[in-house]
Amino acid sequence: MSTMEQKKVETITAFIEDVANRHVLEKTDQFFVPQMIEAFTDRRFTVDEILVQGEKVIARMFMTAVHAGHFAGNPPTGKTVKATQFREFRVIDGKIIEHHGWFDTATLLPQIKA
Repeated sequence: MSTMEQKKVETITAFIEDVANRHVLEKTDQFFVPQMIEAFTDRRFTVDEILVQGEKVIARMFMTAVHAGHFAGNPPTGKTVKATQFREFRVIDGKIIEHHGWFDTATLLPQIKA
């Protein structure tokens, strides 16, 4: 990995692991985000893998949270869940100038089914 690629990895990892950015990471391009924010408390985000190609950085990460409210027709379970999230960033000159996110509900829903 080149020095430039490593700096991008460090920039994205620091962004994801910074608690102050949690509200940014909770938002994705999916319609159910408000439900998710209400249903899952104590959200934490950790990096699993980061890939860099030019300006583009893709992060696969995990959101760990407590299922404390209704989500997708499922009542709260009180269980701690772990859901995969994907983030696509564009990094130029050490700054994140664009990003998009997606939750993998296929890893989330089986954990909260009664």
